[in-house]
Amino acid sequence: MPDVRELAYKAQGLPPAQGLYHPENEKDACGVGFICNLNGEQSHRIIFDAIQILTRLSHRGASSSDNRTGDGAGLCIQIPDTFCRNVAQSLDILLPLPGDYATGLFFLPTMAAERVWCQQQLEQLCRAHGQRFLGWRELPVDRNALGEIAARSEPSIWQMFIARNIAATPAGRDFERTLFLIRKRMEHAIRQSTLSEKEVCYIPSMSSRTIIYKGLLQPQDFTAYFTDLQDPRMTTALAMVHQRYSTNTFPAWKLAQPFRMVCHNGEINTLRGNVNWMNARQPLFAHSELNEYMDELFPICVPGGSDSAQFDNCLELLYHTGRDLPHAMMMMVPEAWQQHRNMADDKKAFYEYHSCLMEPWDGPALLPFTDGSVVGALLDRNGLRPARWLLTREQQVILASETGVIDVPPENVLKKGRLQPGKMFLIDLAQGRIVDDEEIKQRQIQKHDYRAWLEAHTVTLDTLAAAEPLPALGHLVRQQQLFGYSQEDLKLLLKPMAMLGEEALGSMGVDTPLAALSEQPQLLYNYFKQLFAQVTNPPLDAVRESLVVSMMTHLGRETDLFKETPEHCHLLRLNTPVLTDAQLQKIRNNTLDALRCQTLPMFYSVQEGGEGLRAALTALCTEAEQAVDAGARLLVLSDRGADPEHTPIPALLATGAVHHHLIRAGKRAHCGLIVESAEPREVHHFACLIGYGAGAVNPYLALASITALAAAETSGEAIDTDKAAARYIKAVEKGL
Repeated sequence: MPDVRELAYKAQGLPPAQGLYHPENEKDACGVGFICNLNGEQSHRIIFDAIQILTRLSHRGASSSDNRTGDGAGLCIQIPDTFCRNVAQSLDILLPLPGDYATGLFFLPTMAAERVWCQQQLEQLCRAHGQRFLGWRELPVDRNALGEIAARSEPSIWQMFIARNIAATPAGRDFERTLFLIRKRMEHAIRQSTLSEKEVCYIPSMSSRTIIYKGLLQPQDFTAYFTDLQDPRMTTALAMVHQRYSTNTFPAWKLAQPFRMVCHNGEINTLRGNVNWMNARQPLFAHSELNEYMDELFPICVPGGSDSAQFDNCLELLYHTGRDLPHAMMMMVPEAWQQHRNMADDKKAFYEYHSCLMEPWDGPALLPFTDGSVVGALLDRNGLRPARWLLTREQQVILASETGVIDVPPENVLKKGRLQPGKMFLIDLAQGRIVDDEEIKQRQIQKHDYRAWLEAHTVTLDTLAAAEPLPALGHLVRQQQLFGYSQEDLKLLLKPMAMLGEEALGSMGVDTPLAALSEQPQLLYNYFKQLFAQVTNPPLDAVRESLVVSMMTHLGRETDLFKETPEHCHLLRLNTPVLTDAQLQKIRNNTLDALRCQTLPMFYSVQEGGEGLRAALTALCTEAEQAVDAGARLLVLSDRGADPEHTPIPALLATGAVHHHLIRAGKRAHCGLIVESAEPREVHHFACLIGYGAGAVNPYLALASITALAAAETSGEAIDTDKAAARYIKAVEKGL
């Protein structure tokens, strides 16, 4: 009787166990790749080969229970002008010259009335932006190629044609920006509508350069479903493909990839923070071509999208507001630069400057990208997703997440290589050449003297004047009792961190009761658990892999994400978010207008109970907003001075409340938040505070307790209290 697992492996098409191979060691992730003619010559062969790449990546995808519905497969190509011109002519549509018209696909409702409403909305938006809508074409598809599950959610797919207003809209980037604006406003109109099938509505592409075909298909059914792709008049010089293995979201037609500019193999582990900060920065966004309609572009990262979809949302915003594609990709997925000893200083300055503008979208990522003129791929700083490429003697370039996607005789291989961590592979079709990573980045680095800007405007703790120290905490034991310290906290948590510079080792797992089920009072932090990567990501050792991790953060008022000026880096740079008392005093007493600091106490009267806590939170949020309006650029939320009559608001609750209140008020990016609290002592506490909005944390009671522990140590030679505090902070940093 065969083993159940063996039957499952066989059903997946995996070979039987043999030698050192065993199918249980297979790991799945999305499959990505592209192929192009280096000389820019368009041919149908590129589409044929791209479909072969897609088919050979089929093991990278997933299949539903009907064995016909995939998690998603897609193809991005240049607009096939000859084909489009012929099919448009058959509909009595006369297309302008290439570049003077746009086309794309629209997933529409199956109900006729709702479909017509969507079409009319798009036509009106085109006219509102001065462009000429030329007509619709119902895309021919073979529904017999669909699986039963995919067929249930199949949209009605239509192709649209739009002519550029030659007198008012320049070709190229300006036309693309106008199309982006039309599409985003259409998406907004659909979200605000009462359509019963609004979730079906989606515009895979609308461009004068590229067109995207995608759906819940198996690769072997792709050209059978999209019959257009079988036509020899369908030609392109580049094709980018994606075979999806859904991990973060349920499969859906609109979540198949490629997206408008990128496809992705991996996971963006920092996604929630990236999206939240993009939302917080939206009130700062300003662009001459978009300002009138900016509210309709929000949220930039469309809710319900996968990590890849929301990455693409941010990327195309940076692109359409002025940055070129390599620049935007470097900004979103930077190399590991802080600890890199051999990296040139001007490149470090580029990355440091852009870290003042936004956080990296980080995680295991291989990201092929294209705007129709260039095509390339970028690997994340960890290099946890493979990418290999080769150049043939026929001047074809093939890149994919694995080798063997196209049969190329060895004698036909002119050059080959692999993408290295943090590196970019780029092909400029206009120039007909592969652009070296160093050349790509040097071109971006030389746009401004980023190092001079940083030296002139970025503030560090070393440049701030020393301040009078705060008086020592009185009644230390009473303070520890007030904030829930236990002997376990002092002896098993703080002492090992102060002595060894790392958290004490314990058993695997947590055997304490869930906070919600515990009969004992719990700190708010205990109600939260760490999120972690869900699929094929190996664990990161932050000590041995220190090259790719950093604790640096910036605090202060941010400025418009779309521009680059010296003032963008006029912030306080901290090498660590964990502050000593002396460091916080430096910040609190600084005299710089750009770093004006205000302390907000977070207390409420014990006598007032829960209603007092609610009222105190509301007052704290109001005070924070008023402080920002009055010019404060750094807010310190402090529970220093708590006593039995005035109990502190839980620091995590206060931080989250102020953070989200300022987001709702459109003012979060106007200031940095620092938490001065006696509560945090474990690594988890710091992680929660930073995750919910704090830019830096001063754990004054933990530091005072360590000083007392060091002074009371009698087991051997005296412990230097400063060194003990430094080791404690080092332990927190390791954990973070």
